[in-house]
Amino acid sequence: MTMQIAIDTSTDTAGLALVNDRRVTAEFTWNCGHNHTTQLLPNLRYLLEQNSRTLESADCIIVATGPGSYNGLRVGLSTARGLAFSLGIPVIGISTLEAEAWQHAETGLPVCPVLNAGREEVACALYQMKDGQWGQLMNTQLSTIASLCSKIQTTTFFCGEHVQAVAAELTERLHEKAVFSSPVSGFRRPGFLAELGLKRMDAGDFDETATLQPLYFRGPSITKRNPGKK
Repeated sequence: MTMQIAIDTSTDTAGLALVNDRRVTAEFTWNCGHNHTTQLLPNLRYLLEQNSRTLESADCIIVATGPGSYNGLRVGLSTARGLAFSLGIPVIGISTLEAEAWQHAETGLPVCPVLNAGREEVACALYQMKDGQWGQLMNTQLSTIASLCSKIQTTTFFCGEHVQAVAAELTERLHEKAVFSSPVSGFRRPGFLAELGLKRMDAGDFDETATLQPLYFRGPSITKRNPGKK
C-alpha cells in the first residue's frame, strides 16, 4: 500500500499528514515557533511510528512552498527534496495560501487567505470554486489591508492564521462584504495540502526536485555588526 507524505513548515504553525489509499489517515499540527530544524524530522518519525508506516512506503512528497518564513520554508523544502532524492520518488509543491483557501472551497465564495508578512503587510491571494472548477482570481502578493480591500468587489470569505488579527480592519473597510472563518476552522490543516497534492499527482503534474523553490515573505533578516563594537 503506497503512501504520500505532506509537509507544511510555512509559518510557526507546522503540520504533517499521511495519505493512504487516497485517504488522509493521520495529521499532526503543532506550534513549533522557530524550531523547524529540530522538530520536523522527529515529529515525522513519530507520526510514521504511530501509524505503523515507514518512509520506504512513500511514493510522493507533497510540500507547502509558501509564502512563508525564511527559516521554516528552507527547512521544509530541503527536507522534502532530501526525502525525494533518497527514496527516488517525486515531489509536488503547493502554495501555502492555496492550501489555506482549499479548506473553505465549499463556501462557493471567493476565498482570501491572509498570512502575516510583517511591516504591516499580509501575504494574500484570492481563489474560488465556481461551477465545480477551482481557480485563482488574484495573484499571490504582499499587500497592506487597505490595498487588499480596494481589490475586493464582492462578498469574500477571509481565512488564515492571521485573519483574526486583521478582522476588525477588514470589517471596517468592507462591512458586510467581509465574511470570516472561525478561529478553529481557520487553523491550517496539512490534510488539505495533501488533497491538493493528490490532484496534481493524479494529473502526473510533478515538480523538478532539484529546482523546486520556496516563496519567502522576505529574505533572511541580517543585522550588520556595528564596527565600533567589539
